[in-house]
Amino acid sequence: MLIPTRMISHTCFGAAATVALAVLTAQPAQAQSAGTSFFVTSIGIGNGGNLGGLAGADNYCQTLAQAAGANASGVKTWRAYLSTQAADGAPAVNARDRIGKGPWQNSKGAVIAKDVTELHGANNLTKQNALSEKGEVINGRGDTPNRHDVLTGSQPDGTAFAAGDDRTCKNWTSSTQGTAMVGHSDRLGLRDDEPSKSWNSSHPSRGPDGGCSQADLKSTGGDGLLYCFAAN
Repeated sequence: MLIPTRMISHTCFGAAATVALAVLTAQPAQAQSAGTSFFVTSIGIGNGGNLGGLAGADNYCQTLAQAAGANASGVKTWRAYLSTQAADGAPAVNARDRIGKGPWQNSKGAVIAKDVTELHGANNLTKQNALSEKGEVINGRGDTPNRHDVLTGSQPDGTAFAAGDDRTCKNWTSSTQGTAMVGHSDRLGLRDDEPSKSWNSSHPSRGPDGGCSQADLKSTGGDGLLYCFAAN
């Protein structure tokens, strides 16, 4: 059952801000370029696949960007790269339609993609370029711990999955039952195939808690991380 956004948004927004401030207090962020328009979150919200829906995830991206100086001008609108599936009369939402037109660049000025088409084609996303809001490289395959699984809920072209099999942890409201499609931020996996190399659609989450808990996400090499894009 989907949880109404109005019941969780206040709690999730507060939790996101608290987590972001705690992380920044423990490890000060490097000064980031005001031109930054893409990053991978350095840490997840911490509640598995329950992000407070799209609104909670977007707010988390906005909070981290602001705290890290990647939103110095105060006019950027940050969106999490997430899709949702059609449910309870609400239509599906495609991740590719939420993030603006591009181009997007990381905190070091490297262009990730010039537009939506390139992002879902021959983009410049690599382990070295998929930096956090702090300008840091995210641990990938071969590192301890591996944290390369990034929540997307999306197909390779950035569109939502059809209603039916859950691929979005119940539209980002579940931290127990369900599954979430994840991508590999380092473009590496167990095999030399397209899913293993996919940044946005590699494999579904799984685990003993039901597939969407924080422990489940960690068990396959993740941490509930998100891709954040400036939509303007």
